[in-house]
Amino acid sequence: MAVDYAVIVVYLAGMLAMGWWGMRRAKSKSDFLVAGRRLGPVMYSGTMAAIVLGGASTIGGVGLGYQYGLSGAWMVFTIGLGLLALSVFFSARIARLKVYTVSEMLDLRYGGRAGVISGVVMWAYTLMLAVTSTIAYATIFDVLFDMNRTLAIVLGGSIVVAYSTLGGMWSITLTDMVQFVVKTVGVLLLLLPIAVVKAGGFSAMKAKLPTEYFDPLGIGGETIFTYVLIYTFGMLIGQDIWQRVFTARGDRTAKWGGTVAGTYCLVYALAGAVIGTAAKVLYPKLPSADTAFATIVKDELPVGVRGLVLAAALAAVMSTSSGALIACATVANNDIWSRLRGAVKRDTEDHDEVKGNRLFILVMGIAVICTAIVLNNVVEALTVAYNLLVGGLLVPILGGLLWKRGTVHGALASVVVGGVAVIGLMATYGILANEPVYYGLLLSLAAYVIVSLATPATDAAVLAAWRERLAGRDAEPLSEPVPVHQ
Repeated sequence: MAVDYAVIVVYLAGMLAMGWWGMRRAKSKSDFLVAGRRLGPVMYSGTMAAIVLGGASTIGGVGLGYQYGLSGAWMVFTIGLGLLALSVFFSARIARLKVYTVSEMLDLRYGGRAGVISGVVMWAYTLMLAVTSTIAYATIFDVLFDMNRTLAIVLGGSIVVAYSTLGGMWSITLTDMVQFVVKTVGVLLLLLPIAVVKAGGFSAMKAKLPTEYFDPLGIGGETIFTYVLIYTFGMLIGQDIWQRVFTARGDRTAKWGGTVAGTYCLVYALAGAVIGTAAKVLYPKLPSADTAFATIVKDELPVGVRGLVLAAALAAVMSTSSGALIACATVANNDIWSRLRGAVKRDTEDHDEVKGNRLFILVMGIAVICTAIVLNNVVEALTVAYNLLVGGLLVPILGGLLWKRGTVHGALASVVVGGVAVIGLMATYGILANEPVYYGLLLSLAAYVIVSLATPATDAAVLAAWRERLAGRDAEPLSEPVPVHQ
């Protein structure tokens, strides 16, 4: 294992070095939070794919393949579909807004007063997303070093907090690009073919497993529908995803770069399911499907390759964790703290803004690590996060983009009714039930439409300013000339 350890140590040291390098680039609020809004298509595609394909997509995707066969690809597949929909239909308009958070977009569209409430919901979602990603370090470091759970969480979490705090989005962008390459090589180019060969090839896999393992709908129609509702729509509105859209150099980069990343996610989804199916052939009686990834890596891969693939899993977790962390800190500072203390400053490039946002990343990072240590049920935490996100914010966000009659009162009613309904229904039906997000979303939609129609239309001046921003005619100036990054 010495070679494998060396690979992992070099990888972790490289992440910290890039954090230090990113610190030298982060000289303004725009640099720190959205990488100066100047990423070219290659870097944008790689980093967008990195953030959406985290530990759940890698370890969890293989686990679903182990449990359901090829249809286990649906969870990650719906993530890719959501990213494709966002990129094709909305990303250009989102990028032209030149804001930092989803709540700022809601304020622009509805004329203010929607930010704090929506910010609290978005903060809760990004916090739990960061927590669940951080917990995954325990699984990886346990395989690597047989490490205590708490120590593993502290070690992995501290590295992410360190490079995120140092350079903000520039550091995260650089590390995510490396993580994207490591994941591609480790999972797609190494683990996938090796797993299939070890299992005897596709013909042997078909002969040894039940036919439902090769049924594309074997996981069940209701499960697929729920994945679409939670993950596809969740991709459309999450702060962690939007903050990456804000980094794009222009409309075409946001649209076509995101389309490439979404297509990559579809390939990654199928690869995870195939690896899991191969693991089922090799290890038919594992105690838990979630151990399939670690087991096949540990037992079937040669020295050195094993270290690289485990680094790929670590890369998947770190990319999601760092993206969720900076999103959580950005929302906490810009949408909650700044508004509560009455000091909202939009579109400023003051260097002091960097210090404030850096402090919030550090504080939120410590909170994430502490929460991850005491929290045990990852699936329930992630379900609560996505239920709140989709049930509370999907309707007012998409409504604001698609329906000009929507009002600030309708948006607030939608957030409150949808959020409260989701929480109440989870208490009634259970956290993992499908009904809370189904009914919560319907109630949120009803509240939005009814209250919007019952209240005065949004002021014409607000809508005119909104249209100007959507058209890119009221854009935030960059602090320095835009270099070409590929």
